[in-house]
Amino acid sequence: MGDEMPPNPRRATLATVAASAGVSVATVSKVLNGRSDVAPTTRSLVESLLQQHDYVARRSEATGGATIELEFDADINAYSTEIIQGAVDTGAEVGVGVVVSIRRGADRTSAWARGLVSVGRRAVIAVTAEMTARQLTALARANLPLVVVDPLNLPRTDVTSVGSTNFAGGLSATQHLLSLGHRRIAYLGGPATAACNQARMHGYRAAMEAAGAPVTPGYVREGHFLYNDGVELGAELLDLPQVPTAIFAGSDETALGIIEAARARGLRIPEDLSIVGFDDTQVARMGSPPLTTVRQPLREMGSVAMRTALRLAAGEKIDSHHVELATELVVRGSTAPAPAAAG
Repeated sequence: MGDEMPPNPRRATLATVAASAGVSVATVSKVLNGRSDVAPTTRSLVESLLQQHDYVARRSEATGGATIELEFDADINAYSTEIIQGAVDTGAEVGVGVVVSIRRGADRTSAWARGLVSVGRRAVIAVTAEMTARQLTALARANLPLVVVDPLNLPRTDVTSVGSTNFAGGLSATQHLLSLGHRRIAYLGGPATAACNQARMHGYRAAMEAAGAPVTPGYVREGHFLYNDGVELGAELLDLPQVPTAIFAGSDETALGIIEAARARGLRIPEDLSIVGFDDTQVARMGSPPLTTVRQPLREMGSVAMRTALRLAAGEKIDSHHVELATELVVRGSTAPAPAAAG
């Protein structure tokens, strides 16, 4: 039942905690500031009540420094830097700081939420994060607005999120390969439970079905949108008895890994194998050959997330809890007509 509690409508004050403890407001303040002139038993009682009341000290209100927490649950990569750039640029325009951090899901606790507020955060932007009901409740109790970018899951329909038209992107990527005469097309995506991956995969399947091209058993694989997934799982695809002539990868990093797996097997890109990525990060343009990919407007997504977080922090209402920005196929050198011998 604790996970389903609504946001705390009234923030506890120093006076609330002091009254509960039977001490003065000054004593509670001393405990918060780590002063030593408080009896151990009193300190223990006050600390317990501070936690019980979910008290959060807003240091930013004293210093005037508003900041937004931009959190990632994995190491920073080419995808991440595009999101960061969009958020930072927007923050600079409006005079709001952005603090970038890496925090795994298990690290998001009530203490985490209270700590963010105590150091001046006004909202949290979580990128490709999997948020639990307990974590959402911790943020609500701390009165910290949340915006999720490219969410892996949406445990509640009222969670504000920013994404892209993943289904349309998967559809256009596969239709491009089909238009080049490919029929043996595989999909190597991300986690099975990730909403963005599901949408891209369904776009792929919809295009294949509309073209009457059956999906060969073993042609759909799940990874984590990483380069090593492309190397390892791409190798599995290329070692199948019926080798695909084209692969749609769920990220640019995965696509570059597939290219490496293909080269290790003496396959030429794109003469023997066509590859389409997803994201259009800098690595797509620097690939050899440059990567055909589905462009996500990543910087714009970071910017929209930032502006939305600031509106929520200001208590404004937003028109929609979920915003999807348009994707676009960008054709470069990693795709070509299917080999003449392919059936």
